[in-house]
Amino acid sequence: MSTNNIATLLFALALIVGAIFYLGSQSPARPSNVSQTVTPPILTQATTAPAAQDEKAKSLLTSRAAKAKQYPLAKEIVNPSGFINTPDGKPIAIQSLIGKKVILLDIWTYSCINCQRTFPYLKSWYDKYKDRGLEIIGLHAPEFEFEKDYGNVLAAVKKFGITYPVVLDNDFATARGYGMRYWPEEYLIDIDGFIVHKSVGEGGYEETEAKIVALLNERSKVLGENGTVSAPASAADAGAASRPESPETYFGSARNQYLANGKQGVSGMQRLSLPETFERNRLYLGGEWNIAGEFAENQNAGASIVFKYKAKEVYFVASAKREVRAKIWSDGVLVRNNKGEDVATDGSVFIKEDRLYKIIKNQGLEEHTLKIEIESAELRAYTFTFG
Repeated sequence: MSTNNIATLLFALALIVGAIFYLGSQSPARPSNVSQTVTPPILTQATTAPAAQDEKAKSLLTSRAAKAKQYPLAKEIVNPSGFINTPDGKPIAIQSLIGKKVILLDIWTYSCINCQRTFPYLKSWYDKYKDRGLEIIGLHAPEFEFEKDYGNVLAAVKKFGITYPVVLDNDFATARGYGMRYWPEEYLIDIDGFIVHKSVGEGGYEETEAKIVALLNERSKVLGENGTVSAPASAADAGAASRPESPETYFGSARNQYLANGKQGVSGMQRLSLPETFERNRLYLGGEWNIAGEFAENQNAGASIVFKYKAKEVYFVASAKREVRAKIWSDGVLVRNNKGEDVATDGSVFIKEDRLYKIIKNQGLEEHTLKIEIESAELRAYTFTFG
């Protein structure tokens, strides 16, 4: 491509960009929660560049044109509710990183065990590649109302040792722009601002890291940096050996389709009795419960929860206004050897903070009947999840 041709192409691009900005200035301002697409970098090669630079310019233009046909552009962060791990808590924008960094956008929420199990991989990648051009942005999109609280998210970030920037997306303005449907989801954005890889849920770590390495090497080439990033050693995904056979189970009326001995989808007070036998993957409540949209709150001491599951681990998302003690039983025996890390040696768990509690850890994929006996009122039960 000749210098004159590049100059002509740049002039045309400038006219297009100028028209976009002009039309935008003549339009009403968009609400802050409307999805906004980032703008890829525009080639600014000098018209007097030597032939070698002409060839590089041609290659870049061709590459970006091909990407535009295959990949969507990244979406900007809109209507954020707060920032963590940014300088002085100031905003971070994806547009400011385009043309400079490879970006991994991780959509997560802190009480999600699936999200928590991805943290070792995310932290490892950040440590290995942040100085080679990788930026990770954790987009915190809350599942429950208590996860909108800045203090709760900050405490979780510190607990899990997350050091990369975190953005609170309390109204899902940004997550919605990416079409997010599950927790977690990861999006890899290349140096030109295109979403070139997506990962949903756990697993696929080897593939994702290999893609990160490829994008970092592409970045180095575009920016004219020396050296390459080495491909990672092959390693199997952790936790792939056993998959739970019990589904995530909600207590609140908005999603309590597994409630077996009460009225599903109905908010309000329910007085419930436990049956003599229990079906697997069905939720049973005993005592008096106030069922709200997101949670069920027991109204009396001695209330109970029963769930027959098949999994290696059981997690319980819960909270309480005042600390509540509960006893954890497995097949009619107080848990001992198979207790989760939040359970004491006497089978007790103390619940207060809005978070996920680890209550069962079996040796492998096993079937058991879990019973939680609650010693005082006002425990809020949100969900069971399994690992």
